[in-house]
Amino acid sequence: MENLIARVAAAAGTTPDVARKAVALMLDFIGREGPGGALDALIAKSPALNAVIASGSTIGGEGMSATMRGLMGTGSGAMGGGGLMALGGELMGLGLDMGQIQTVGKELFQYARETAGDELVGEIASAIPGLATFI
Repeated sequence: MENLIARVAAAAGTTPDVARKAVALMLDFIGREGPGGALDALIAKSPALNAVIASGSTIGGEGMSATMRGLMGTGSGAMGGGGLMALGGELMGLGLDMGQIQTVGKELFQYARETAGDELVGEIASAIPGLATFI
């Protein structure tokens, strides 16, 4: 899994610690907003992702609070991608700019394509409005 984190950090021009937190937030987002079972299917193809997800539970006070994430996720649905907007806010809270966020997403989903295949990535992308912009 360190290969994925190093790859994301190098491509996004950030530290491995920030890259790990960003990937953990994105995987958590897929688990919450993606099609049922998508995250489990991804983990089945790449069990090492569990370590990244587990590291996300220690993010703590960085990014948005769960309350704010929930409000943005449900309250901005009329604008489309409310959950995605909340994720963007959390990632910006880590110090990433929009270009870096797109790079992290592209690297994570490229890794997902390599390990789980295009079909699963396509299912995830089509189920989350606005996600295709970031992958």
